[in-house]
Amino acid sequence: MPPRNETEYLMDSITNDLTDTKSVTTTEGREALLANAQDAVSDAVHTAVDKVKANPKTAAAIAAGATAVIAGAVYGATKLAESKSGTKTTTKRAPAKRTTAKRTTAKS
Repeated sequence: MPPRNETEYLMDSITNDLTDTKSVTTTEGREALLANAQDAVSDAVHTAVDKVKANPKTAAAIAAGATAVIAGAVYGATKLAESKSGTKTTTKRAPAKRTTAKRTTAKS
């Protein structure tokens, strides 16, 4: 089955380069592998930018969802670590504001 787009073609090329040990052990082979990888990443970034420009609301919703998932995972990991260690992280409260004492004068 032929690759569907340029990114898949470049990924196939990188995979083939990695399986050929001779191309990885020579300077020219490493440079070619790096160039192929850079092309693949560049193409993937351009494709992603084009998709975001075409569907900005969908992209924003996906980004918000991903952020919520990551925040939930961090929160859960923090709580899990607290329960395993037996310690609870607390935030310090600001001290209560002190009121000044009123001066009284003695009547004579």
